[in-house]
Amino acid sequence: MRITELLKRDTVILDLTSTSKETVIDELVNKLDQAGRLSDRKLYKEAILAREAQSTTGIGEGIAIPHAKTKAVKTPSIAFGRSGEGIDYEALDGQPSHLFFMIAASEGANNAHLETLSRLSTLLMDETFRQKLMAAASVDELLKAIDEKEQEVLKEEEPTETQETKSAKGKVLAVTACPTGIAHTYMAADALKAKAKEMGVDFKVETNGSGGAKNVLTEEDIENAVAIIVAADKQVEMERFKGKHVIQVAVAKGIREPQNLIERALKQDGPVFQGSSSEEGSKSSGNKEQRSGFYKHLMSGVSNMLPFVVGGGILIALSFMFGIKAFDPEDPSYHPIAEALMTIGGGNAFGLMIPVLAGFIAMSIADRPGFAPGMVGGFMAATGGAGFLGGLIAGFLAGYVVVGLKKAFSKLPSALEGIKPVLLYPLFGILITGLIMLFIVIDPVKALNDGLTSWLQGMGTGNLVLLGLILGGMMAIDMGGPINKAAFTFGIAMIDAGNYAPHAAIMAGGMVPPLGLALATTFFKNRFTKAEREAGKTNYIMGASFITEGAIPFAAADPGRVIPSAVAGSAVAGALSMMFGVGLPAPHGGIFVIPVVENPLMYVVSIVIGSIVTALMVGLLKKPIEGHQKNKENNAA
Repeated sequence: MRITELLKRDTVILDLTSTSKETVIDELVNKLDQAGRLSDRKLYKEAILAREAQSTTGIGEGIAIPHAKTKAVKTPSIAFGRSGEGIDYEALDGQPSHLFFMIAASEGANNAHLETLSRLSTLLMDETFRQKLMAAASVDELLKAIDEKEQEVLKEEEPTETQETKSAKGKVLAVTACPTGIAHTYMAADALKAKAKEMGVDFKVETNGSGGAKNVLTEEDIENAVAIIVAADKQVEMERFKGKHVIQVAVAKGIREPQNLIERALKQDGPVFQGSSSEEGSKSSGNKEQRSGFYKHLMSGVSNMLPFVVGGGILIALSFMFGIKAFDPEDPSYHPIAEALMTIGGGNAFGLMIPVLAGFIAMSIADRPGFAPGMVGGFMAATGGAGFLGGLIAGFLAGYVVVGLKKAFSKLPSALEGIKPVLLYPLFGILITGLIMLFIVIDPVKALNDGLTSWLQGMGTGNLVLLGLILGGMMAIDMGGPINKAAFTFGIAMIDAGNYAPHAAIMAGGMVPPLGLALATTFFKNRFTKAEREAGKTNYIMGASFITEGAIPFAAADPGRVIPSAVAGSAVAGALSMMFGVGLPAPHGGIFVIPVVENPLMYVVSIVIGSIVTALMVGLLKKPIEGHQKNKENNAA
């Protein structure tokens, strides 16, 4: 499949009108939607924003490749946009972006689609080709330039898959991977291959893309390598590199600094990988280029747990619509549908929540051998009454127990290597984790949970308001960052314990920043540029959907005024939610789950008041834009 089969005339914009990252995303999404390539515009845009939240797709050199793989895509496609003046897309090199390729991959996209999309990244590494795209006077000229360049690359693609040029410098290996596996994975691979060829280095790179791992490194490759570069923003198989010098960096480093990474590899300037525990070793040696440690492991567990929490929580909330006790056959309000919803959501989805949390935390720490001990420890926490906190402890405990086992068994004869992952790690990992959970962890944590629940239930109105104030404010401080996630995680723990009030305050606090800024752009128009006012409209939807990240562009542009305003409004919303006794059994959903909350009317009032507080503060703190700038925008419009 050719690139021009995905990029058509009706998805090309030669002259973008956008002036900001938010509006260029909107403009390209709209182009795809108008061309009939999307089945759900809103869902696709959310997927694009979720990818941007992980790391910017503005890769530098004037290029941005926003992309998403989602069921919202009807037909795999590419939208192209060009800006002569350039747009601040938060690119890695800090420079404006001029060429935008928005990739829309469907969940059912076959390998032909994915390979074509990855080929696009190869083309864009050529500066001469980028200049041709900038100079193209018509859509036809643009498509012709892409087609000709693709033919050139296809002829060279097979020989350059691996660089087998022998050199006295030694062989260097690499693995590249990004969360979606569409663009950055291949751009990093191409940048490294090109630089290795230029330097005369024997080189091979494995890509972990959406279509699966390609050009997989063999045992012989690894044995003969002087070092391995792992440029990845997601987990890759690391155990095979045990005993080799490994340099771990973000995938963006592979794109931006290929020569530096190859030179470091040749000098073996990287720690020797000792198994899963080498992450800690790499940190101690100063290699902090990859996000690692406690936050990474926690987020691995939370992200994998969330589908169970969201699906199960909403089913539980729906069961309450028949009556708070309608799931109980002994209650007069009993309804069989309510019982079914509670059984599926509460008994099964929520029953798996804590084991999944613990299992994936342990797996993040110790790779696959940590998964089974983590799951068992999490299950023991869930059934033993230790709850969410017990699951967190179980995950970290199991992970580091297995790390210890790997060190302990590292001296065993090589003939026993094959039985470690199937016998020794699961046997001793489950046994040690289980014994510690059973005799040391569960009872004290259960007592702590019971005490916390009793404390919350016994709190007076004033203390509850203070708690809501804090939780609500935490949601707006970093808008999706660690503080926001800490509050969200606490709310889930309280839902698991049967206390629905804290999470109501948390969701209210998370909805306020985008809603408040949307109101501000509507009622204080002279404080915002035209692009910001357009972005404000989308924040109504994002705020209503509990997507706090919608406020990030405004906070990034003016943090000194926007962040305090957002925190104040969120804190007010959280405090009011607590004061009105609102309870939220569903962990996510925004306005879509308001019908199932306790005291829904006052919940809406809390969110509205908090949003108004944010909007008023922004309006008061921000200064009006100078008249000549407004006139300039109006003339341009």
